[in-house]
Amino acid sequence: MSRLFDKQHALHLPILILSGLFFFIPFLWSVHLFDWDEINFAESAREMLVTGDYFKVQINFKPFWEKPPLFFWLQAAAMQLLGVNEFAARLPNALFGVLTLFVFYRVGKRLYDGRFGFLWGVVYLGSFLPHLYFKSAIIDPVFNFFIFLGIVYLAMTIHHRKQPMSLRYAIYAGVFTGLAVLTKGPVGFLLVFLTFLVFWIAQRFTIVTSFKNILAFAISILLVTSVWYGVELAKNGIWFFEEFIRYQIRLLVIADAGHEQPFYYHFVVVFLGCFPMSAFALKSFVKKEDYDDVTKPDFRLWMLILFWVVMIVFTIVKTKIVHYSSMAYFPLSFLAAYSLYFLLERDKKVARYTLALVVVLGTVFSVLLIGLPLFAYYKNAFYHLIDDPFAVACLKTEVQWGGWEFLFGLIYWLMVIVGSWLLERKQFIGGILSIFYATAFCMLGYLAVIVPKVEAYSQRPAVNFYEQLQGEDVYVSTLWFKSYAHYFYFKVPPYNHSEVYDEQGRLNEEWLLEGNVDKKVYFVLKVTDIERMQKEHPQFRLLKREGGFAFFVRDLKEEL
Repeated sequence: MSRLFDKQHALHLPILILSGLFFFIPFLWSVHLFDWDEINFAESAREMLVTGDYFKVQINFKPFWEKPPLFFWLQAAAMQLLGVNEFAARLPNALFGVLTLFVFYRVGKRLYDGRFGFLWGVVYLGSFLPHLYFKSAIIDPVFNFFIFLGIVYLAMTIHHRKQPMSLRYAIYAGVFTGLAVLTKGPVGFLLVFLTFLVFWIAQRFTIVTSFKNILAFAISILLVTSVWYGVELAKNGIWFFEEFIRYQIRLLVIADAGHEQPFYYHFVVVFLGCFPMSAFALKSFVKKEDYDDVTKPDFRLWMLILFWVVMIVFTIVKTKIVHYSSMAYFPLSFLAAYSLYFLLERDKKVARYTLALVVVLGTVFSVLLIGLPLFAYYKNAFYHLIDDPFAVACLKTEVQWGGWEFLFGLIYWLMVIVGSWLLERKQFIGGILSIFYATAFCMLGYLAVIVPKVEAYSQRPAVNFYEQLQGEDVYVSTLWFKSYAHYFYFKVPPYNHSEVYDEQGRLNEEWLLEGNVDKKVYFVLKVTDIERMQKEHPQFRLLKREGGFAFFVRDLKEEL
């Protein structure tokens, strides 16, 4: 096995690619898309297929100005080939996960050698949140990939500024930055620009590139983004951009309901969620190896700057959602690989604090992985401790547990302990592979066996209800709680009745509840709102209650 970590082993890249395919693609279909973001984005892609309009991003067939369309194009293409389902919605991220491992290897090999690239890929593959996001249907993995490549080529542009190839690198940097903007909006350019700005300040405002390169970078961004922004501006004027900018400003200065978090929120998320790579990365924050190759771009500095830019920007932003700081996973993985690479180069002992962190955090995660299925298996004993009637109702959903599922967490803990013991004995290769591949296998097993059972408690009763109504000529919506699930799983059509939408283009709940509707109306509520519904809207009939949800119908009795 030691030969696998040779500096230029021929199997490095094939192993990474096969690992990505093996861990990222299986079981993408095993669980429904989750509210809100996964279903929200998949629904926009589905509505592109329904309308045939791939330039207009919509939700409920009304303009959705929060995101540009590139990621939805990828999802829509997958849905066109594979059908409108969970696998198609998540496949783009899984493929970008494999592509990310490929890029890490290529960049790492160029900076150092094949061993560094291999370590970098293994580190990312085997850490919790970085791994999980490639099995999701959210925008960020694709967005982060383009930002990362934009910064890579920006660093190469500056490093080779006196050589003809710098112009080509500047164009590449602009193209990938433009793709980031097309994926999630101006924040893509903002993160690249701020990273460059801090780097320039660190260079004491010396000239780091030519005006020609700056111009090529800017024109490349403009050309790429005009594929959509230019067309949208020409077709519909500036109103869309006004709404888009207002939304971005609102995220910056006003916390969305339910997303108010303390200022240190993202630091906790990144440190804990990126285990085990976060434990190995800490050393690289404070120490540069004294024989790092000065003929290469100072990539460690670029990655440090990118990390802090992401963390500070999204600490300032008032709306704090867990994946907002996911761009930090890329530089953090580099810093972890950097630390492990030079550990192998110097054959030194792993720092005691690093081993302690690995053992402690590995134990914490193992306890959680063990505790979740045990809690579900013995849930009846915990009802009296839960002061939330909706949560208790959800937990009362009948789900079959075998009682053995806790073994995933136990086996994971044993592998972390074995890996730590190997590292302590300077058997670095076995230790690294044990710890990081243990995480990857644990995530694969959890997604296949445990996550579907957990989803059965949360949203599955409602999703199943929407799926049963597919194809019926009825109105379906939720009431008194926000969800996108009914759009995607009922496959809501574009309604034609003039009263269906209010002045803001949203579904007109008042009309569906009390108006002269032209077909049946189904509402899904939380069980805690049953009495309110029966008191305020007695014309609705309770069909059933299942899990935490209640299902009501308005039967159009006046037409019977």
